[in-house]
Amino acid sequence: MANKEIGEFELRLKKHHDELRWLYMELYNNGSMFFELMETLRQFYEARSDSLKAVDREKEKDPNWYRRNDLLGMMLYIDNFGGTINGVKEKLPYLQKSNVNYIHLMPFLDTVPERSDGGYAVKDFRKVQPALGTMEDLEGLTAACHEKGIQVCMDFVMNHTSEDHEWAQRARNGEGEYMSRYFFFNNRDIPDRYEQTVPQVFPTTAPGNFTWLPECGHYVMTTFYPYQWDLNYRNPRVFNEMMANFLYLANRGIDIIRIDAVPYIWKELGTSCRNLKQVHTIVRMMRMIGEIVCPSVLLLGEVVMEPSKVVPYFGTVEKPECHMLYNVTTMATTWHTVATRDTTLLREQLDKVFALPTQYVFLNYLRCHDDIGWGLDYDSLRRFGMEERPHKAYLNDFFRGLRGLSNSRGELYNEDLVTGDARLCGTTASLCGLQAALESGKPEAIDRAIDAVVMLHAYMFMQSGIPVLYSGDEIGRCNDNSYHADRNKAADSRYLHRGKMDWAAAARAEKPGTSEYRIFTALARLETLRGEEAAFSCDAIAATLDTGDKAILGIARYLNGEQLVGLFNFSDEPKTAAAIHSGGVYRNLVTGDTLNISEITVPAQGFFWLKRM
Repeated sequence: MANKEIGEFELRLKKHHDELRWLYMELYNNGSMFFELMETLRQFYEARSDSLKAVDREKEKDPNWYRRNDLLGMMLYIDNFGGTINGVKEKLPYLQKSNVNYIHLMPFLDTVPERSDGGYAVKDFRKVQPALGTMEDLEGLTAACHEKGIQVCMDFVMNHTSEDHEWAQRARNGEGEYMSRYFFFNNRDIPDRYEQTVPQVFPTTAPGNFTWLPECGHYVMTTFYPYQWDLNYRNPRVFNEMMANFLYLANRGIDIIRIDAVPYIWKELGTSCRNLKQVHTIVRMMRMIGEIVCPSVLLLGEVVMEPSKVVPYFGTVEKPECHMLYNVTTMATTWHTVATRDTTLLREQLDKVFALPTQYVFLNYLRCHDDIGWGLDYDSLRRFGMEERPHKAYLNDFFRGLRGLSNSRGELYNEDLVTGDARLCGTTASLCGLQAALESGKPEAIDRAIDAVVMLHAYMFMQSGIPVLYSGDEIGRCNDNSYHADRNKAADSRYLHRGKMDWAAAARAEKPGTSEYRIFTALARLETLRGEEAAFSCDAIAATLDTGDKAILGIARYLNGEQLVGLFNFSDEPKTAAAIHSGGVYRNLVTGDTLNISEITVPAQGFFWLKRM
């Protein structure tokens, strides 16, 4: 290394060394393994390309770059979107046209298709699925993205490996070194003690937390699926090796590492094995390791829990952990609001998020690759006479088009016939009724569904944080029912919304009058406005407003004397919002018109973005 680079690495290491060593020794009390970790960090720093080191230095000068108001994400599957990694690279102009400058590549590391869980059962952390390309192709894609100002995110599955991983194969063959990297037991005593306190993730499709391996006479911990073996982070070898994998992937040009299932990564007998303090120690160490070797790389935590359990994963101002977290509960509450036409619970949820320090950055979304789990605030709902089980049943019936005036076309996922619990699948457009409307050919129904799709996106863009589209939502892509005919997918209804990108439909986004054109152009207009108005940045103060009508959600954003107001009507009829912000003259950002909002009528499934004059 050049002297300048030696100094750069040493300065970063000096900043974090003492805390990193203290935390590591508290967890493992193993000085030789800590020394090995330090050598690993140095090696990956040396191996990092000059172009990525330049990105590191640039972003170190502006560490809050990801908080700006023009950042727009999109989640996509490589095979569905472009066929291969190089196919995605060819589609970058489309992403730019969609105003997307942050792409989340869904799992693409090597796996066995029949045992992949959508790619979350990793066979090799340093190899791409052969059908998608190579690591060299990935580096080519990230370099092309960086040239166009696009950030790249990927999933890092820390909790487990596939049973096909080399470690798992050697453990299955009885090699003690590799058995110690998982949780192996030769009888049911300890597994049964775990089962007394550890909840089941998939009680119907993958009951229990352990799997019997008759070929080696042991049980192995499998929190998610039998082919996903939980890693034992009590073993410092596991931590060191997984951090090496993390840095290897960062050195391929990845800008954002999504830590999958992060609350689960530390197991402790007699606990729920969720959100234990050691998890935060590991994430804090991971944050420091990134800041030493690749400080431009952000950590995105996947914490699918209520806000009180999510917020700790940000860490503190002095000792930060994740840079960003998912706003899962707000997503679920949004769909509850679509079904009930009552914004009360959503407003309470947003108030909790808006009350958090502005340095906390959430990723906001309407739909993603996963199902919708109804993890709502049932204590609050009981105040309005809504009990958990019947309300979940109502929501699932509504979004299957079986209740009320719903035209939704959703399907259930992981239904438990004993408890009545189930989750929901479907694209944004199909859940908003566009699929049914297009099938009926009724112009009014199509108009209403398109209005609902656009209104929900306008509301999502108004939240604090970074909005993320699910690929296809920008053109109103509907459900893909073809998965029913695929024996490898038919049992998993999540493939309903995991269909291939319809490029013929995307081409119709150029044709005025089509549903694709109407949605694409409307969202493009909103995305442009969001990038132009500083009050949409993460630094703004946000609050909900009392609109006088439960069907209308009001949100205000404030920054440096500027004030924006958003009004969103979740009902199927025009509603009047009264006494908003004691009146005043505002400009409609979408149309340019001026109006007084002391009393304003919001169209059915419509919205206003207003800026105080």
